[in-house]
Amino acid sequence: MNEQVSLLVCAIQQGECSQLCFNIFVVETICVAWFSFEFLLRFIQARSKCHFLRTPLNLIDVAAIFPYYISLLVDLVSTKDENQKSNSGRSSYLEKVGLVLRVLRALRILYVMRLARHSLGLQTLGLTMRRCRHELGLLLLFLFVGMALFAPLIYLAENELTSNPNRGLDFQSIPACYWWAIISMTTVGYGDMVPQSIAGQMVAFSSILSGILLMAFPVTSIFHTFSRSYLELKEEHLKNLHGHVAMLALQCPSSSSSQDSVQNHNP
Repeated sequence: MNEQVSLLVCAIQQGECSQLCFNIFVVETICVAWFSFEFLLRFIQARSKCHFLRTPLNLIDVAAIFPYYISLLVDLVSTKDENQKSNSGRSSYLEKVGLVLRVLRALRILYVMRLARHSLGLQTLGLTMRRCRHELGLLLLFLFVGMALFAPLIYLAENELTSNPNRGLDFQSIPACYWWAIISMTTVGYGDMVPQSIAGQMVAFSSILSGILLMAFPVTSIFHTFSRSYLELKEEHLKNLHGHVAMLALQCPSSSSSQDSVQNHNP
């Protein structure tokens, strides 16, 4: 598997298409064709076209499908212009378009978001994010305040309050210390920037403890909102399921009664 991935990377870097690359392209083409067909059917059956296009899940579908057609069109145009490389302006334009094309190809990861139509968990996550806008903003505010407080402190402790000749190797500037503050307050701890002095270690301990306490307050509210949203969506799905079952139950007796009436009329 690793050899196949390395061959695919080499083929992409050299601008060539191997058999594996071609197979992936065929699979992607089939998937995009099915997604496009399904999207067009839903668009045709929609009562309000504007409301259909403003729906978040439909916007995700558009953002996931259109990059394929744009990249295909740009590839065709660039292939036709390969014999006209003497035109420097045209080639530089294609290079800029190629950069945009690589960004658009990265949007293919939005295919995963299509699972939100059929996943109760992803729907709950989206509903929770929409309902907890204020709590999320409060969480970011807490992180920003802590980052603005502990980044200058760790820079001061590691560069000014120590006599170590190797001081300040990791903490060379206050903006660089912002990264350390974020990693420490979120208790990730990559270990790429480590305080060496006693004062720096005390600042690190304070930042970690403050991050745990500050993040605990809004996270609790977000958790309760997630649980409540999950129960609401689950009840709504159960009601819809019971409604479909009731409609089928009403249709079945009507069809059976019509068959009995036909049999009664026939001698």
